[in-house]
Amino acid sequence: MAALGRRLIPLLDRVLVERFAAETRTKGGIMIPEKAVAKVQSGTIVAVGPGGRNEKGETIPVSVKVGDKVLLPDWGGTKVEIEEKEYYLFRDADILGKWES
Repeated sequence: MAALGRRLIPLLDRVLVERFAAETRTKGGIMIPEKAVAKVQSGTIVAVGPGGRNEKGETIPVSVKVGDKVLLPDWGGTKVEIEEKEYYLFRDADILGKWES
């Protein structure tokens, strides 16, 4: 995740997510037009911030860790491009759930 020798580390309770690639073919092999492809709602956590703060100033750790597979909301997230790859920044509270294997 290095960009010109640097890494992006999210601040506070934010997490950096790489969305899973959208399916561009049906199971039968038919190509799906780009405009018809649904937004992918799952991704992998690639970086996490240290956590938010409560009213007393204590750090509240984020609920996910690097490598977790997560369910994302349809809305939200800030798009970030790093070395020509798209990532999204979300607040920890916006992550809907974690996938278990």
